[in-house]
Amino acid sequence: MQINPPYLMFLGDVPDALAAKTAAGIVDWRRDWCLGQLRLPGCQADLGIPDLTVAEAAAKGCRTMIVGIVNAGGLLNESWIATITAALEAGMDVASGLHIRLGADERIKHAAFANGRQLFDVRVTDQRFDTGKGTKRPGLRLLTVGTDCSVGKKYTALALERTMRERGLDADFRATGQTGVFISGRGVAIDAVVADFISGAVEWIAPAAAPDHWDIVEGQGSLFHPSFAGVTLGLLHGAQPDAFVVCHEPTRRAMRGVAHPLPSIGEVIDLTVRCGRLTNPAIRPVGIAVNTQQLAEADAQAYLAEAAAEHGLPATDPIRFGVAGIVDRMEAEFPRATGERAA
Repeated sequence: MQINPPYLMFLGDVPDALAAKTAAGIVDWRRDWCLGQLRLPGCQADLGIPDLTVAEAAAKGCRTMIVGIVNAGGLLNESWIATITAALEAGMDVASGLHIRLGADERIKHAAFANGRQLFDVRVTDQRFDTGKGTKRPGLRLLTVGTDCSVGKKYTALALERTMRERGLDADFRATGQTGVFISGRGVAIDAVVADFISGAVEWIAPAAAPDHWDIVEGQGSLFHPSFAGVTLGLLHGAQPDAFVVCHEPTRRAMRGVAHPLPSIGEVIDLTVRCGRLTNPAIRPVGIAVNTQQLAEADAQAYLAEAAAEHGLPATDPIRFGVAGIVDRMEAEFPRATGERAA
């Protein structure tokens, strides 16, 4: 699919910033594509870009309205329908990462047809996938894993890709969620793939490659999350990672959307290694990425130093402090030369 910028980011009436993380991710990594945001009454998220009406966005040349919302079940709310149809009537296409197809609502479907506009459902793909085979394939892969949902797995993967490319490493970000697909223009929303084919879809996303090529695979969910662990496990087996980075948010006490407490970083490392060895016996951690947004800088530095000392791994906030230390560790353990790699 070809989704055309510039974008109007539709936030609807989301209750908090995390519920607009699709829109926030696009703004963070493709700011030049985003003309403004449209928020309904009661919206509790703000992307820090201009507020625009549909008419104002159309006048500025907006080509696509992005439904940049994440909610449980990926539902299309009734309160959003009028705005979506207004965008279509104003000459915009509409793109969504929700599970429910835009065209499932007859009013949206009719408005798109009547105005000659396109509807893009990023979570829907016509690609057919095989079941995963688990056979070792050439190339190097890194997977970001989490203590919870929404802790920075995508941002960490994108930061790693950028830093690795700056160093001349051959690296590609591989999107497995709707926001990543919007950002990269390719990938598969893995949580919308039928369960039997999840690992096969990830094998397709990150196929055999040159020996020194890195695929940086965006993680999803958490092996400890009662709602999403199944997706996370299939992603781990299909990615067949040589390396992984644990992503964590230190101020959170319960996992998002459930009452279960967060696992420790150490617990995530141990379970990821145990499960990951099924398709790559040499899997190993190479770093810890901590979202320290809620911490003062001195507290953040202290937390990172403690985590690094406890686990013997470089620890950083990828947005606040960069990922140079993690890439240093990767280069040390996986030398670019075609000779022996670190044991």
